[in-house]
Amino acid sequence: MLRIRAATIEDVPLLEAMIREFATFERLAAEVTITVEMLARDGFGPHPRFRALLAEWDGRPAGYAMFFNFYSSFQGPGLFLEDIYVREEFRGKGIGRILMAEVASIALREGFWAMRWEVLEWNQPAIDFYKRLGAKFLHDWMEVRIEGDALRQLAEGAAK
Repeated sequence: MLRIRAATIEDVPLLEAMIREFATFERLAAEVTITVEMLARDGFGPHPRFRALLAEWDGRPAGYAMFFNFYSSFQGPGLFLEDIYVREEFRGKGIGRILMAEVASIALREGFWAMRWEVLEWNQPAIDFYKRLGAKFLHDWMEVRIEGDALRQLAEGAAK
């Protein structure tokens, strides 16, 4: 039987382990620098930067969804789905769809205009899944980020 619940601070070690599993699945394990301490501080401290739902199948951890608020200057508040992950042994049971539905329910309940997320180009099963949900792919938008030394160099140019 499936149960979806909000993650608690006690779930942080499990959440960190599943994040590492997800990163390995996405061929990005080398990029993971998150720690249990960071997750505890950023998700369950005085100023949470993310929320997470856990999926349990017959009491066993089956997956998670991690999300946070964003704001569009054109449309207003939205919800960004950072991760949705279902452990391999639990796939095919509808857990991913129910996790997505739970996050969508939160978005509507809290007055957000949309949910956004990213998917790797090679992950065709996920792309197909999102298409079945009715997701719109934003092919004319590119992900952009600045990090590390480039981020530090840019910040040095800030008004003091």
